[in-house]
Amino acid sequence: MTATMAAMVLHAHGEADALQLAALPLPEPGPGEVRVRIRAVSLNHLDIWVRRGGPAFKLEMPHRLGSDIAGTIDAVGAGVAGLAVGRKCVVQPGLADGTCAACLAGHDNLCRRYRILGENTQGGYAEAIVVPAVNIAPYPERLDFAHAASAILPWMTAWQMVVHKARVAPGDTVVVQGAGSGVGVAAIQIAKLYGARVITTSGSAAKLERARALGADETINYTTEDFGARVKALTDKRGADAIIEHVGGEVFAQSVRAVRVGGRVVTCGATAGFTPAIDLRHIFFRQVEVLGSTMGSKADLLAVLGHIAAGRLQPVVDRVLPLARAADGHRALEAREAFGKIVLEP
Repeated sequence: MTATMAAMVLHAHGEADALQLAALPLPEPGPGEVRVRIRAVSLNHLDIWVRRGGPAFKLEMPHRLGSDIAGTIDAVGAGVAGLAVGRKCVVQPGLADGTCAACLAGHDNLCRRYRILGENTQGGYAEAIVVPAVNIAPYPERLDFAHAASAILPWMTAWQMVVHKARVAPGDTVVVQGAGSGVGVAAIQIAKLYGARVITTSGSAAKLERARALGADETINYTTEDFGARVKALTDKRGADAIIEHVGGEVFAQSVRAVRVGGRVVTCGATAGFTPAIDLRHIFFRQVEVLGSTMGSKADLLAVLGHIAAGRLQPVVDRVLPLARAADGHRALEAREAFGKIVLEP
């Protein structure tokens, strides 16, 4: 009799109720692969975009969402060494071929064959998943599974944005948009780790208070304050050195105007819209760098996990739900109710 596992799957794109509980065959690891027994998987806005659908998503149905996985190894395939059954782990969510020039240079997230678990391949909304052994990353032992699953995709994304793209240095003023988001929570802490003065934004006074507890020096409530004017006031009219942006729409256009001459706007998303109206004069006359960013390298994740294991960075969990309530988690994320990560436990 074939062993099965519980999973939340999509049979078609749609609203949150498109997520359905199903019994699927328990996958077996092939050569060079391991099976991870999933103890926690955290939600990302990526899950919502994939669930809703679009021309970029060509999925094999039923499809499982979920990029951020923490659990234990419970089976190994042929040729896998050094990964024992029972070992706690987190899963690096980016899949790359490992042989191209980008991969060999340590930039695996620039691989032309790059895929992300839960986006364009099967993800972690299940009791188990099979992944390449090279995607197993060390477990930060001081964390429970929910917090470990909250320390992956947004953190490696924020690390690349803050450290490599924005090139944040001690004394810089850095604006982090969306204080309560996964990337926002991570970027605030990483920018502080690098010695920056951090200004962060939210439409919620409660979220801004929590952002201050994470280290934010100044906060802007964009529902009651003019974001651009406030940044200029806080920087003696100079503008921010760097802005970490994942909102898009008019917020992106405002960010271009709020950064200093020669400053950097780094973007990794567009939850509020993909087509901002930009006056290009603000970019070329003021020599503003606009930098796109997606994910981070495996080395970036290892750097993040090292700091998290040492207690210098701290993942934030908003709530933990059973896997069967994945739709409730999606609705809460869409309603911007969360500060930090929403986590599912199989």
